[in-house]
Amino acid sequence: MATEKKIAIKEAEITNNCPACFNQELELTFYQKHTFNAFFHRTTSEVTHEIKCKKCHSIIYPVDWTQDIERVFDYYNKLVSPDKPSVRFTLLFFILLIVVLGLIGTAVYLNMEGII
Repeated sequence: MATEKKIAIKEAEITNNCPACFNQELELTFYQKHTFNAFFHRTTSEVTHEIKCKKCHSIIYPVDWTQDIERVFDYYNKLVSPDKPSVRFTLLFFILLIVVLGLIGTAVYLNMEGII
């Protein structure tokens, strides 16, 4: 069964006011989605973001953003460089591939010899 993780690719502390507590300690984090399986590890192109207040620990959703927060978000959004979408196969995948190819080769050989 595949598990999904959001791995932080960029974190920035911004000094805009929190709409909930008016504190000036906000943290902007960008995440990239990774899928892990027994046979492969996939890096997707999906990038998400989250702005959280360090004092009241509330998540600030885009509905509550001020124009200053939007400007800072746009700036940091341009700086984010996510990993390329890719698939990396695990050792288990290659072992199973070799075993299956070996069984197919053996079946073809035995069929050509007339044993099967």
